[in-house]
Amino acid sequence: MWKEFKAFIARGSVLDLAIGIVIGAAFGAIVNSFVKDILMPPIGLLLSGVDFSNLYLVLKGDVPAGETLAQAKAIKGAVTLNYGTFLNEIINFLIIAFSVFLVMKAANKILPKPAPAPEPAKTKDCPFCCSPIPIAATRCPNCTSTL
Repeated sequence: MWKEFKAFIARGSVLDLAIGIVIGAAFGAIVNSFVKDILMPPIGLLLSGVDFSNLYLVLKGDVPAGETLAQAKAIKGAVTLNYGTFLNEIINFLIIAFSVFLVMKAANKILPKPAPAPEPAKTKDCPFCCSPIPIAATRCPNCTSTL
């Protein structure tokens, strides 16, 4: 059983998947930091200092105006609809999707293109005279043999 497990783990597809997950998590952390620390402050500045992560609606409870999302969540009995966090996640997704698009576009330029599939044969050899004849032929035009 140990040998089977080692063979399973040593398969290329399992290792590739593990590497992809680790690199994806690291890439996600970079993109999250890019969005939160670099992209969102200028957008918030353009929108008069709005911080998307603190945009929410109070559904239940007495939350004073101007409270941050963390402060609103700390109030006992308060229920909030956190649409600012959702907006941040949408922006994260768009940036990740665009980044993957750019990486794939660059990889397609660098990696060799696969060889085109060979065209199907249009002729075959006559088994009697070895002359090339059309594939659909039922009689050889050279030796008149029935195929």
